Amino acid sequence: MANQEPLSIPGEPRLSRRIREAAGRDALGHAAILSGQGDLAAAARFLAAAQLCRDGDKPCGLCPDCRKVFRGVHPDAVTVTDPDHKNVSVDVLREVVSDASVLPNEGRRKVYIFPDCALLDGKAQNVLLKVVEDGPPHAAFIFCAANSAVLLPTIRSRTVEWKLSPPAETAAAPDERSRELCGILCAGKAPELAAFFAELENSKISREELKKLLSDTRDLLVSGLAAACTGQGDALAVRLAGVGKYKLSAAAESLGGFIRHCNYNIGVGQVLGALAVELVR
Repeated sequence: MANQEPLSIPGEPRLSRRIREAAGRDALGHAAILSGQGDLAAAARFLAAAQLCRDGDKPCGLCPDCRKVFRGVHPDAVTVTDPDHKNVSVDVLREVVSDASVLPNEGRRKVYIFPDCALLDGKAQNVLLKVVEDGPPHAAFIFCAANSAVLLPTIRSRTVEWKLSPPAETAAAPDERSRELCGILCAGKAPELAAFFAELENSKISREELKKLLSDTRDLLVSGLAAACTGQGDALAVRLAGVGKYKLSAAAESLGGFIRHCNYNIGVGQVLGALAVELVR
């Protein structure tokens, strides 16, 4: 039996799910950065397939558009390279800008994949800026970079960043700030909670960083809920269990809602303000 095309990014079930959820809401946007140390090429194919898929569950992996993207033969999924130069030349990028104005060949969009943004210098990126900022609605751009800092702030400000997870063997433990937030929730002191969120906002935390912080905190709350039910768990879980099942469950549910808010183009300050109000009620 023929192998089906993969329906997730290898080693990235959470990111795959988030991309699929955004695609289901038609909220992928027109420009994205894929960053981190994982398989950026596979992630770019998955995201491009989500942009081009016409099925209800994007990417389905089975429709003609998906299959062509995963085989690397879709005429509207263009990987931008320049084998004749060390860096991608301005001329190549001008061709991209010109081609972006032409309607797709057979897909619903044209997707341009930049597999290594370390090969795009500042001058080259400035050539792309206008089309990324105000290009035709059928054009989409995927920028791959181990570190998104290689892209100009003007490019980054016009994109959504999707971060690949560290390899499983080096995956980070919950952020220390997550433990701190759990401790404040245990104490139930509104001023401390407000100060904590104000400090986060002042640190210029990104939506992705905030989402991870809230996700880690929710996971810790769930472990506390489990400890409340079983009497077993680490020191923090046992401490959280003392808060009570109802409060833990309500706080975890509230965090889940705000984690979903982080998928939208909502200011971090707005999310933190609303979260502070929600958690101290």
